[in-house]
Formats: sequence, C-alpha cells, structure tokens
Amino acid sequence: MNDDLVALTARIDRTNELLQRMLAEVAKTPSTHAIFVDAGYLYAAAGRLVAGTEDRRAFDLDAEGLIEALIDKARTIFADSRLLRVYWYDGARRRIHTAEQQSIAELPDVKVRLGNLNANNQQKGVDSLIRSDLESLARHRAISDAALLGGDEDLVSAVEAAQGYGARVHLWGIEAPEGRNQAEPLLWEVDSQRTLDLDFFKPYVARRTAAAYEATASRPTREDVRFVGAQIAAKWLAARGRESLVELLPGHPYLPGSVDQDLLVEAEGLLQYSLRGQADLRRALRDGFWEHLQAQY
Repeated sequence: MNDDLVALTARIDRTNELLQRMLAEVAKTPSTHAIFVDAGYLYAAAGRLVAGTEDRRAFDLDAEGLIEALIDKARTIFADSRLLRVYWYDGARRRIHTAEQQSIAELPDVKVRLGNLNANNQQKGVDSLIRSDLESLARHRAISDAALLGGDEDLVSAVEAAQGYGARVHLWGIEAPEGRNQAEPLLWEVDSQRTLDLDFFKPYVARRTAAAYEATASRPTREDVRFVGAQIAAKWLAARGRESLVELLPGHPYLPGSVDQDLLVEAEGLLQYSLRGQADLRRALRDGFWEHLQAQY
C-alpha cells in the first residue's frame, strides 16, 4: 500500500511539474491582437461625421493614414501585445479589387477581404467573412484580442464565435452626430467598447468639393516626395534631438499618429499638392523621412 501511495505521489508531483512548465511557457508567449475593419461602416459613419455625407463619391478617405492611426491606437491599448495584422473588409463588383482597394491591399500588415457589391451598392457576404476570420484566428490561438470596427447586428455571431474560443473582442465605434450607429445587441455582447471621435477622423476625411489644393496641380514624382520627406526629417531631428529619434526608431515602419500628421501637413505645404488618398506618394514620403533618420543613427 505504501508503495502504491509513493507511486501516486510521484505521478502527482510529475504532473504538477509539467503544468508549471506549461504555464511558464504560456507566460512567456506574447499576446497577439488583430484589427478588423468593416469598411462599409467606416466610410458611412466617418463620412457622415466629418463630411456630412455617406456617399463615398463625395469625399476622400486617406485609408493608409487611417489604418496607421488605428494601428497606433491599438498599440497604446494593447501595450504588451503584438499586432498580427489589419483585416479590411469591403465590397466590390464580382469581388474584383478597385484601384483604391488594391492600394490598401499593398500596405504592410493589411489583408483586404472582399464581399460582393449588389446593384444598390450594398455589401453582401462581408459579415460572414468577418465571422470566419475571427472564429478561425481565435480557434487556432492566433489572437488573444480582436479590435472590431463595425456596427452591424449581424456581427454578433462573429463576436460570440471568437469569444467561444477564449478571445476577447473589443468593439470600436465612430462618433455619431446624433443617436447611435451601432446595433445595441452588438454592444451587449462585446468585452469592451470604445468610440473614436471627430478629432480622430478629421485628418483622414475631406470633402472633394473643399479640397485644400487645386485638382489641376501637377502630380509630383515619388522622388520629389521622398526628397521632401528627408527635408522634413532633417528639420524634425534638429528640433527634437537624438533622444526623440531613439524613441521613434523601434516603431519602424510606423510613425505615431501625431508625427505622421505633422509630416503630411508640412509636406503638402511644401509640395503645394494634396497627398490625401495618394497611397504611393504617402509611402514615398515616409520612406524619405525614415531613410534620413536611420542614416543619422
């Protein structure tokens, strides 16, 4: 009997040791988050808030700048977590990328997923794509947190599916000029809620009829824009010093939202040309900025 008891105690001790090792490994594994953007909700709500219209044809959306701002926001909220990627869900005729959607798809850490667009310009199949991705990523433990920018009640099942596998879902909304633009059942199901306000979106949305620069202005080359980015970097470094540079470098290739907006505004002033919605030129601008800073480090 004593031998059996000793053997049982040894097995229990061995099991406890294995559990402790497993918990230690889990503790060392960094948390991972992803951002899920329902572009239909984004365009409608941000357009209404900033430009006073939901008609995409009536305003320009700087998707690249906004995506980087969302990444920056997530970085502050999920401080001890790494970004998996941004999922961008939109509709397109026969699921063929538009030029704008293609430029978004080319951005680093961004995955564009397309539903269909019917004759009334309504998205079809987007909610099911969001659910599929959320559920799959949560099931495979690829994410611990999901930031969901959307408002449709049909997303409730996506939230529940991800939560069923242990992921936490955080709903991000866009400030509504009046009332609400997110379904109450969706608000009830998520783990947390956050509303992004007018000041957050204002730098990235502009009515086309009130463009800051004439549409006829000649388009600068990528090299012109890259050179301007380097010029601004030199001024930034002279004003801020090397300590600020050391703080900035770990975030490469992303810039904090405030720095990125200052860079954009100053570059547009120097070029006398609007870079809103010009994804390739915005990348050239940042490339020039980063190349100069890294050369000085």
